[in-house]
Parts: sequence; structure tokens; C-alpha cells
Amino acid sequence: MKTSKPWTWVPSLYFAEGLPYIAVTVLAIEIYMQLGLTDAEVTFYTSWLYLPWVIKPFWSPFLDLYKTKRWWITAMQLLLGAAFAGVAFTIQASWWLQGSICFFWMMAFSSATHDVAADGFYMMGLNQHDQAFFVGIRSTFYRLSMIVGKGVLIMIAGVLQVMFRYQIKFSWSLIFYGLTGLFMAFYLYHNYILPRPKEDIDHKEKRQAKAILYEFLMTFDTFFKKKQRFAAIAFMLFFRLPEALLNPVSQLFLQARPGKGGLGLSPQEFGLVNGTVGVVGLLAGGVIGGLLASRDGLKRWLWPMTCAITIPNIAYVYLAYAMPENLMTINACVFLENFGYGFGFSAYMLFMIYFSQGQHKTSHYALCTGFMALSMMLPGLFAGALAQAVGYRMFFIIVMLSCLLPFAVASFLDIDPHFGKKDVEEDV
Repeated sequence: MKTSKPWTWVPSLYFAEGLPYIAVTVLAIEIYMQLGLTDAEVTFYTSWLYLPWVIKPFWSPFLDLYKTKRWWITAMQLLLGAAFAGVAFTIQASWWLQGSICFFWMMAFSSATHDVAADGFYMMGLNQHDQAFFVGIRSTFYRLSMIVGKGVLIMIAGVLQVMFRYQIKFSWSLIFYGLTGLFMAFYLYHNYILPRPKEDIDHKEKRQAKAILYEFLMTFDTFFKKKQRFAAIAFMLFFRLPEALLNPVSQLFLQARPGKGGLGLSPQEFGLVNGTVGVVGLLAGGVIGGLLASRDGLKRWLWPMTCAITIPNIAYVYLAYAMPENLMTINACVFLENFGYGFGFSAYMLFMIYFSQGQHKTSHYALCTGFMALSMMLPGLFAGALAQAVGYRMFFIIVMLSCLLPFAVASFLDIDPHFGKKDVEEDV
């Protein structure tokens, strides 16, 4: 067994896990917006890119039929490098839309598969003590990749556009060629440094497809026989509805010309506002939410977290009507909304863990993550068209009205008041 210190591979592995997700869900919106697609087209095309994360639970068990988790990690990093190169190349072609969407799809499926392999390898490559110690480290580097993707890369793209006299396609091509080189480096580094755990054996010695299929069908069957299953599925689909509507449109609104009702931020300003200040607010809200829930339990904080994930969206109503030019004001509003979302999202994540308890909890949690991705995908398909039809001001008012739904679905939940508290041992 090859041994490597966790510090040599855990941070880089989870940084590599986060970047493709940001590229698919944020950079794709940025590129298509700058290249002149309408709000409806941007959100419709990019929302479909969530699909690999929606259906990930259906194919992830079958990764065990071929090769090792280590092999899947390095193979997907190589494929992700190819997908970044494909976007960089096709974005300058006359068929740039079809070509780039094709490679973004390749990136999305590769990224979702990489997620499965990396999370499985993390449990194999570390003992229980190290798993607990490094859970915060892996989360930190994943979030750091968000700052790089949503903030730094967009700001660099903006600088390149100024340097090259607003050659938007060329500037983004350089960014994606840079990401290609980075993922080639990740492939070479992880191919050398990742340990070779004894549990991560060649799949020729593992279960057959029929056995895996039977087990999956059994976990699927037990998932839909759980108590409060309908309330839980409704919660997972609709608790984040306001954010699912707001997320893609806010990016368009912040950068749209004032004549279209937007704030007209440059890419550099947007990278600072959304990719730096916004991510810091998201992280702070998530950390505080997790600490409070671990102290008092999920049930105690469910309603405050529901308020947090909904009410701060009013910041965008203010921005749309006041149209402030002061960047500090815009930063404060974006920070407030992201902080509220991070705080409220803690309830969502904890409830998925709560609902997944019992037999097949790992597979049940994977199915929950599929519903989580679906909750972002479906509203995004029509969010841009709605904003385009009614205007940004009315759209954000509609978002506020949709905030009634999270309160409705949360009211049907029955949660053990002791769940999440430090002094109560979790059932295994």
C-alpha cells in the first residue's frame, strides 16, 4: 500500500473537485451572457447542465464494476482537462454555442463522476480519526475553489478583455486553456501522490452488475417507504425555490446594462462582489448555522433558518429599485443575501442527513443529493424567461412571493428535537 500524508492530497483533491462545478454553473452563464444570449436562453441552456448531478445516484453504484476509485479520480481529471480544452477551442469557432455546450456537458458528467470517486476514496484513504480531522480542510479547499472560480477567474477574464480590446471569445479561451493546463497538472500530481488503499481493489474481484442493480433497487424501494417521505421530497424540492430562481438571474442582473434594468457591473466588479464578498458571506452563514444546529439541534433552528434562506432575498428588490452605484452598498446587499442562504442551507443539509438515517443511509443520502440538484435545475429552466418577460424588478418581487413555499414545506416536517445536538450520539 502506497502511503501519502493526507495534507499532500486532500486539499488539492477537493480544490480540483470544486473548480469544474463552478465552471459549469457560473462561468458558463458568464460566457453566454457576455456573448449576447438572452436571459431566457442563458438560464435554459445552463440549467440543463445540472442534470448529471441529478442522475448521479443512478450510475454511481456501477463505478465499482470497473477499475478503482483512484483510477476514476485521475481518469476524470484527464477528461476534465480535455473538456476545458474543448470549450477553449470551440468558443472561438462559428459554431461556438453548440460546441461549447457539448463540452460543458462532458465537463458536467466528468465532474459528477469525479465527485463520487473522490468522496469514496476519501473514506478509503483515511482512517476514521483523519476523516473527522480533514472534513473541515476538504470543505475549506472546496470553498476556496469557489472564490477562485466565481471571483478570480472572472476578474482575470475582465482584465484580459480590456487588454485585448474586448475580444471576449479570445479572453475566455485563454482562461479555459489555463484551466486545461491546471487539470493536466492535477492529473500528473494525483497519479503520483494519491495513496493506494487496500480497500480500493481492482473491480474484477468485486460484485457483479446484477448484485449491484438488485441492491440499488432495494435501496430505492426502501427510500420511498420511509416515514414522511412525501413531506421530505417536497422539502428537498421546494425549500430552496427562491434561491433557485434568484441564483442564475442575479448574476445577469448585476451585470446587465442600466438601460435593461441591471446594475452594469464590470466583470472585475462582479468577480469581487459575487465571487469574493458573496462567497465569504456564504461561508460565514454556513459555519454559524452549523455551529448553532450542533449546539441546539435542527428542530430548534429550523424556523430561524427558513427565515434566513428567504427574507434576505429582499436585498435584490432594493437593488432593483434603488439602482445604487456605490459598490459598498451593492457588496453589503450581496453579502446579506449570501449569508442568509448559507445559514438557511444548513437546515437543508442537516435534514438530508436526518432523513437518510437507518439502513442504506449512504445510498439514501445520494438520492437526496439528486433531489437537491433537481431543485436547482427545474426553476432555472424558466427563471431567465420569467425575468425577461416581467423585468428584473417584478421578477424579484415574484421571488419574494415564492418565499411562502419554503415555510409551507418546512411546516410538514417531523424532526426529532435531539437530532444534531452534541450530547446525543447519532444512531448507526
